[in-house]
Amino acid sequence: MKIGIIGSGMVGSTAAYAMVMRGVGREIVLVDKNTARAQAEADDILHAVPLAQPMQVSAGGYPDLAGSRVVVITAGVGQKPAETRLQLLERNAAIFQELVPQVLAHAPEAILVVATNPVDVMTHLAARYAARHGVPETRVIGSGTTLDTARFRALLGLHLGVDAQHVHGYVVGEHGDSEVLTWSLVTVGGIPLEEFCQLQKIRLDETVRADIDRRVRRAAYSIIAGKGATYYGIGSALARIVDVILRDQRAILTVSTPVVKVLSVCDVTISLPHLIGGAGVLADLPLPLTQAEETMLSASAEVVCQAIGELDSKTS
Repeated sequence: MKIGIIGSGMVGSTAAYAMVMRGVGREIVLVDKNTARAQAEADDILHAVPLAQPMQVSAGGYPDLAGSRVVVITAGVGQKPAETRLQLLERNAAIFQELVPQVLAHAPEAILVVATNPVDVMTHLAARYAARHGVPETRVIGSGTTLDTARFRALLGLHLGVDAQHVHGYVVGEHGDSEVLTWSLVTVGGIPLEEFCQLQKIRLDETVRADIDRRVRRAAYSIIAGKGATYYGIGSALARIVDVILRDQRAILTVSTPVVKVLSVCDVTISLPHLIGGAGVLADLPLPLTQAEETMLSASAEVVCQAIGELDSKTS
């Protein structure tokens, strides 16, 4: 099972490393305009193979993507000083308009997994460009709030003193400041959160919730302030998404994918729980949110919709 990764910067190379450590797939090809960087990363990761899982890791060009089941896209440009978000979007849109057709020319059956930020808008654009080549939206998946959901579960598990794998709750909406933590749906070992806290005599008042919310929502800012970039969390999230696809696990993940309507917002790409398998997005799963959470989700969807609209008006 072959995986292509476009972009061998910190996110792309860390995702490749995470896949080797987890044993995801059997072959990884790194593609980057900086061919020396791609080759160096491939060599470095390959040297870890004897200490991890059997894997072939190499660098190459677009033709080397042939036969890939999944292609992960992490390529893009960073924001320049004084550059607006819209200007950044314009430059990344131009990159995707060139990149997506080249990927599909050599790997027409691949599922595209997008990690380039702002991931919701870039996934929307990738789906649009892929559709011109006959690729359905269900085969274009953004990493979305997969990482945010993991952050939520990790921090909540830490506070509760429970293995985070037994804490179930979702972060939905935009992968960004307007994302929504769905507190009303959280369960711990199948027990509703508030009931679990009462049974275990754990304090979870508004102050504690606000602190966890802030640490989830602002995680990237604090990490970037401390070390310049985030890559371990998103690299692991990408490895998980790809693993689910390759093994047809039919897992529920909060990935970003185009949806016809989210509450009152139409034709937008945001994160919601989706059933994911070997063919990509298999089903959308509606959430029984509270009225307050619905209001926040609608506002979050509107943020992404507005960014898409501004970009379209600028480039049309």
